[in-house]
Amino acid sequence: MENGEGQDMKRELRLAAIVLPAVVLAGVALGLLWLWLAPRVALISTDKAVFVLDTEGEEAAGADGTFVLLALGFGVLCAAVVFLIHRRGGVVLVLALALGGLAASALGWGIGYWFGPEHDVVAHARAVGEGVMFDAPLQLRARAALLAWPVASMVVHLALTALFGPRDPEPEWPAPPLGGGTSG
Repeated sequence: MENGEGQDMKRELRLAAIVLPAVVLAGVALGLLWLWLAPRVALISTDKAVFVLDTEGEEAAGADGTFVLLALGFGVLCAAVVFLIHRRGGVVLVLALALGGLAASALGWGIGYWFGPEHDVVAHARAVGEGVMFDAPLQLRARAALLAWPVASMVVHLALTALFGPRDPEPEWPAPPLGGGTSG
């Protein structure tokens, strides 16, 4: 490895060491936004059971969709910021974006779940009383939604690098001999 390449790798590793925790911390914002924006599934209790108030409602799918859209937005934003800071591509940097995005998605999911509505549905139904509507716990049913952020980050960073990143110099080819190369 040449000295210039070694310096570039050290710089990329330092930047990745900053990007990874910064992206993970952005997962807090994802969780809070998901908690705020996700539609709630309304439940109601009787003396014998707890029921979904609107059995044909799409709130549960809406919560997953909200999470995916927010995660995609955060992935695009993180990739754009990282590209603007460091215009060169790099495996270490993209890996930091991907791992950070995955950890941030998991953190956002956990924040939305733990700070969302009450988890013990039966106890909550007893506490609010019979016939009173209350919210179901916020859940992420489509676990594949956790991949939205890292995939968006990698795709956007790759696209930005391909479109606007520095180009490798074109190789110089020897000029062909004049006169067609045959004499005689």
